[in-house]
Amino acid sequence: MLKIENLNFSYGDLKVLWDVNVEVKEGEIVTVIGANGAGKSTLLKNISRLEKPGSGSITFNGVDLVKHEAHEVVELGIVQVPEGRKIFPQMTVTENLRMGSYTGKARKNRDANMDRVFTMFPRLKEREKQLGGTLSGGEQQMLAIGRGLMADPRLLLLDEPSLGLSPLLVKNIFEIITEINRQGVTILLVEQNVYQSLRIADRAYVLETGRVVLAGRGEDLLNNEHVKKAFLGL
Repeated sequence: MLKIENLNFSYGDLKVLWDVNVEVKEGEIVTVIGANGAGKSTLLKNISRLEKPGSGSITFNGVDLVKHEAHEVVELGIVQVPEGRKIFPQMTVTENLRMGSYTGKARKNRDANMDRVFTMFPRLKEREKQLGGTLSGGEQQMLAIGRGLMADPRLLLLDEPSLGLSPLLVKNIFEIITEINRQGVTILLVEQNVYQSLRIADRAYVLETGRVVLAGRGEDLLNNEHVKKAFLGL
């Protein structure tokens, strides 16, 4: 579904991504793990066309994403849930969700998708008229994911969805990610919670200082000695 080949990217003179190769097959959960500053979020921004690659190719079902603008990428079916949630704090839960359904296809399915989100996140249904900025951190993360689902994604890009959440809420978020995947949405997940993300991943990549240093099945990387030492403290 998604193929990234020899991707290079720099912020000015600072090179962040070095010849990155990543593939995501339809129906998979693929995880990219790495420390702060490894280039994980930058990778997602290049896919979403929030940043322009220096060189290399990014294709989605054969379509060259580099030739498209960010809003066109959403229309193709790639939706990013950004790090830090980025909800609209002065808008209600319902208004935030509606903001996710601005493409033609998503507008047609708005009511059905709203029902889907409220079924998946009953807490949001309880707070549908509440301002986004008054929600707890976990509720805001649910809202951010729900807003992404309102766009009818074929590929959902999740950037650090567990960041800043309590252990109980982290477990809940990863259960939700698994359920979204079961419903037919392919997922590319960027995470620092290495154990939880590898546990649910079909395949995974390890990014270190902008380079892919390991790739394989999630289960295999969870048992990899380098991953254990570098990320799990084992």
